[in-house]
Amino acid sequence: MNPEVLLSRIRVVLCRTSHPGNIGAAARAMKTMGLCNLYLVEPKQFPDPEADARATSAVDILQQAKITSSLKDALVGTSFVVALSARQRDIGPVIGAPRETVARLIAEAGQGEVALVFGNETVGLSNEEILHCHAAVTIPTNPEFSSLNLGSAVQVLSYECRMAAYAEQPPIIEQGVTPFASPAATHDEVEGLYTHLETVMTDTGFFNPEQPGRLLPKLRRLFSRVRLEKDEINILRGVLASTQVKTGHGRKS
Repeated sequence: MNPEVLLSRIRVVLCRTSHPGNIGAAARAMKTMGLCNLYLVEPKQFPDPEADARATSAVDILQQAKITSSLKDALVGTSFVVALSARQRDIGPVIGAPRETVARLIAEAGQGEVALVFGNETVGLSNEEILHCHAAVTIPTNPEFSSLNLGSAVQVLSYECRMAAYAEQPPIIEQGVTPFASPAATHDEVEGLYTHLETVMTDTGFFNPEQPGRLLPKLRRLFSRVRLEKDEINILRGVLASTQVKTGHGRKS
């Protein structure tokens, strides 16, 4: 199935969000990964200018967000639901690894609507809310600093959804980027550089053709370590052309 169709069937459900800025951050995280369905369960403050500001160019996600009075209402029509939980509980689904669980979520999206559920920033999901979910995940953060804000958590799981939907190979679109590399230099262009370099070194007194030593072979070995490009040849010869004046610091014959 088309990956974009799979992503369009994922609902991101935020329960009892206390700060509107976190809703905006979650919307931005969703849009960067191709998710568009945002559900808000009893948000403390929404809509709000702070949410719009944090969403940046994802305000359209906020404008289309659906607000419900309960998680049960937000999940109507879904067939598989994954909760984010910071800990294993005595009740509810067993905590699984995000990558494996999200892979299952994407597989279920092939059949219909699915959901990712996030709890309140401070207390997370309630036990009652967890019971509405079929699976649960926790993000394996650094044990010494496990604090992860809501927007970041949505970003991590949205990324996993995109990677799973595209079988680990999502398209990368480069817009307005000038290629950094240029074609490889030809043999005669490289030889032209060596000839130019030898001329400049001789003219400035750095190189004495009568006592060449191993200078030229060493320079050839230096440049042969890399595959010189046409642009690089042009740059080096431009530098040489600008310095074709005797410096007085060359080797004495």
